[in-house]
Amino acid sequence: MFFALAALALACALPQEHNQAKSPVEIVKQDSEINVNGYNFEFETSDGTYRQEQGDYKNDTEQQGLSVKGSYKYVAPDGQHIQVTFVADKNGYQPTEENANQENKPTQS
Repeated sequence: MFFALAALALACALPQEHNQAKSPVEIVKQDSEINVNGYNFEFETSDGTYRQEQGDYKNDTEQQGLSVKGSYKYVAPDGQHIQVTFVADKNGYQPTEENANQENKPTQS
C-alpha cells in the first residue's frame, strides 16, 4: 500500500505534458530588396515574431563597409514580450532590449 501511494505521489509531482498540439507557425509577411548600395528585409510570423533589417554600404572617410540597423521581437518561453533594436557599424553590434517588465537598456554583446 505504501509503495502504491509513493508511486502516485511521484507521478503527480512530475511535470504534466500538455497534449494540446501546437499549430505550425506560418509566415504572414515577407519582403526584401537587394541592390548595390545595400539591402532591406522584413518578415512576420503567425506567432508574433517579427524581424526587420536595413543594411547600407558605406564608402566614405567615416566608415567603409556595411552599416546595419534593425529590430526583432518575439514572445519568450516565459511569456515575456521581447523587442530588440540594434545598430551594427564601425563601432560594432549595439543592441537595445525592451520588454514589458523593464525599461530600455543596452544588452551585453
